[in-house]
Amino acid sequence: MLAFIDIASATGFMLILGILLASILALANRKLYVYEDPRIEAVEEMLPHANCGACGKPGCRPFAESLVKGETDPILCTPNSQTMTQEIADFLGVELGDHTKRVARLACAGGAHVAYFRAEYSGMQSCRAAAMVSGGGKGCTWGCLGLGDCSSVCDFDAIQMDKYGLPVVNESHCVACRDCVEVCPKELFSIQPVTYKLWVACKSLSEGDEAEQNCEVACTACARCVADAPEGLIQMINDLAVIDYTKNELASKVAIERCPTGAIVWIEDQVTMKGLGARKILRMEPLPRG
Repeated sequence: MLAFIDIASATGFMLILGILLASILALANRKLYVYEDPRIEAVEEMLPHANCGACGKPGCRPFAESLVKGETDPILCTPNSQTMTQEIADFLGVELGDHTKRVARLACAGGAHVAYFRAEYSGMQSCRAAAMVSGGGKGCTWGCLGLGDCSSVCDFDAIQMDKYGLPVVNESHCVACRDCVEVCPKELFSIQPVTYKLWVACKSLSEGDEAEQNCEVACTACARCVADAPEGLIQMINDLAVIDYTKNELASKVAIERCPTGAIVWIEDQVTMKGLGARKILRMEPLPRG
């Protein structure tokens, strides 16, 4: 009889405890519930799920949240198709927004036919690995090593390696995701608006003969571009021409015309143009190494 009473008491206690805990959880759920706009999930489904970060957000979900809140524009999702982007705008009842296309630009033109390698690297075929071994062996310590980390990491087939081991960016495929920027050990890539047509395709901090001894298309710090460009557009910093893009409206091809190596160029419609004064490169074969 006592055993039966003990079992009944324990059962009753557990029942009361269960009801009490369930009540606490129900109350907590009501108090702590965070409402989520159902449009967020709908918008996320209309995004490409690339999670590339080109929109400035860490992924598609945070971008969808910012769209629903009206904090950003649908057009900023550059990997998305124009049709789907318009569908998002129509769904949210907003405008597409204005956006200047941005692409990856390479600050180096030193392919194997114009730039010297002073040592032969043998090891993992990776720019990052090579850079850890005395800089990779290239005479210009700032130059592209040509092992294609940028091409390998690009999920959009926007970067291909040419026959001279130099990355070539296909602007129509590039979504400005910054993967190439982050992977390059020489920090040669940057994301730039396509409206920046004047470009210094070099990062060498050597000058004159020293620069040309390592790369025939290096900036030699001759400062002719500085003299020819509108005042303040270009200046020499650490023996390298640097463009002030806050004055981009002043940029014109006049700044490239007398560059003797063609280190400063004009990029328009995916065509890279050098000035009339640039030395013509006729060599078609890679330079000897070592």
